[in-house]
Amino acid sequence: MIKSKDYLKPITETILAEKMALANMPPSHDHIDEATLVSRLKPWRHELIEVYAHSFLKDKEESEEAMDNWGEAVAGLLVSLDLKLDVALKEITYYRDRIGVIIKDQAEEGGFSFNHLYDVISKFNQIVDLAIQKVSQTYMRDYANNIEVAKYAIDELSVPLVQLTDEVGIIPIIGEIDTKRAQYLMTNALDKGSQLGLKYIILDLSGVSVIDTMVAAQIFKVVDALKLIGIETMISGVRPEIAQTMVSLGIKVDLKIYSSLRQAFGKISIDQ
Repeated sequence: MIKSKDYLKPITETILAEKMALANMPPSHDHIDEATLVSRLKPWRHELIEVYAHSFLKDKEESEEAMDNWGEAVAGLLVSLDLKLDVALKEITYYRDRIGVIIKDQAEEGGFSFNHLYDVISKFNQIVDLAIQKVSQTYMRDYANNIEVAKYAIDELSVPLVQLTDEVGIIPIIGEIDTKRAQYLMTNALDKGSQLGLKYIILDLSGVSVIDTMVAAQIFKVVDALKLIGIETMISGVRPEIAQTMVSLGIKVDLKIYSSLRQAFGKISIDQ
């Protein structure tokens, strides 16, 4: 009678013995070159093959933990290399057929019963399915996080504060301003204006064609907030249509508005 798990040991040992040959198999994806395979993919190929091999002898919880750790690492690597998810999925299933052959050969040599063969195949398919699930979930999470970080960086750069002199800075705004971008304007103006020790900030709207009432109101809030920390704000490059929007708000503020950046900067030079 076959002792518990004894019939599984030859499978594990055979897979581990062939680990190097399996890891050296050609890339499973056309977009992976040999250099990337050698330097980046081989290490986690080794880990995947080891997880597959030991899963036959480990308890379900141990196998799942090992696959969780591997999935986290490989998903992060794919995102850092800017490789698509299907690369990982092909890698994961790449060894299903080859290890399936190993299972078949060992079953024939060991005289597995139908129940034993079913248990082995079922156990292996479960770990492959778990690998697909784990990598897919982790990859999408990491990819979404990267998009959010990049989006934040782009939004922040879309309203840069450029220091002209020790006391004067300018925020050139180009394109449409929505409520979210206006919030970045507020954050950058306050944080960097205070950090640089500025006395004046010029909001240049020369590249802005349309401002709705909500965004115009947000700009006024930026001006008021800057005033509270001792920074005087000027607005330059105001087009006629933008001026009409501001007037329609009916908000009266002590705000200096100039038709061009040159006029605004010239006024500051005179005042100093």
